Amino acid sequence: MSALTQDKILETLGGVVDPDGGDIVSRHMVSGVQVNDNGEVLFMIEVDPQRGPKLEPLRQEAERAVRALPGVTKVTAVLTAQKKQKKAAVNDPHGMEKNPKLDLPIRHIIAVASGKGGVGKSTVAANLAISLAKDGQNTGQRIGLLDADIYGPSVPKLLGVEGQKPEQVDGKLIPLTAQGVRIMSIGFMIENEAPLVWRGPMVQTAIYQMLRDVAWAEKNEKGEEDPLDILVVDMPPGTGDAQLTLAQKVPVTGAVIVSTPQDIALIDARKAVAMFEKVNVPVLGIIENMSTYQCSNCGHEDHIFGHGGAKLEAEKLGVPFLGDIPLRADIRAKSDAGEPFGMDEAIAEKIISALA
Repeated sequence: MSALTQDKILETLGGVVDPDGGDIVSRHMVSGVQVNDNGEVLFMIEVDPQRGPKLEPLRQEAERAVRALPGVTKVTAVLTAQKKQKKAAVNDPHGMEKNPKLDLPIRHIIAVASGKGGVGKSTVAANLAISLAKDGQNTGQRIGLLDADIYGPSVPKLLGVEGQKPEQVDGKLIPLTAQGVRIMSIGFMIENEAPLVWRGPMVQTAIYQMLRDVAWAEKNEKGEEDPLDILVVDMPPGTGDAQLTLAQKVPVTGAVIVSTPQDIALIDARKAVAMFEKVNVPVLGIIENMSTYQCSNCGHEDHIFGHGGAKLEAEKLGVPFLGDIPLRADIRAKSDAGEPFGMDEAIAEKIISALA
């Protein structure tokens, strides 16, 4: 049996013909081919945005072709509405300017970001969405959560929907729902063990597609669309392509910065604040995560990472301090079990007030 390699996948996809003529490989439509040790394959098919809704049969044909290869256990082909340009403009090195700004059925978009990884940003984003959904039970507000952390999508596990796949209806992906939150994640398209080795343009395309090609609005009894009131976006760490794509392509209401108290994390949080201010996205405030360690047996508090650093930094930067979240065993256990229970109500209330 021949080895399952990227070259073998591309050779097979060379037999898949685009309706406009030519195979999808020679036309440079295939990118991001990933093959893991378990025989799981992921790749993207990039097409002109105007043709995207009509090419679902092409995507399915490509999946069938690869699935027939010996050793393949699973195939995920992601159709991305992205047309390659022969030469990108100097001020548009990733070729994203051709993609129009999106007018989404969403009233408020909140980016949850951090300057660095390891500060619990995704856990904060998931718990914030749940808290907003709980408040929405009284106010009628509809809440969504987009896991845009391309390299480490953890929302499916955090919300207990790991392994599930969204349906596609009329060219739109239907978000999964958990704890009253509508959820979409690149993690639904790939396996946990499959690393994504994607360059900037591919990251931008994936985020753009998850914003545009997802049915964020729900239809009511009259068949009319009820837009989301708030979409929480879990951003990748850093201040790069993903953040710029969000800021440039959709109207972001504001950003929430997550940091731990120690100086090394606050340096990067400061960069995140500056980045959002530079692209004219209001910073709603800073949250200090893992603020204190609380012993589950005796209740003793210990400031493992220091304490109060984020509050002082918020004061220096002139942005609101939204509150702190302790490091507790039950928060970790519930998150690992896919049963997060929301965050301090005061933090969610401050964010809701900022949106008013």
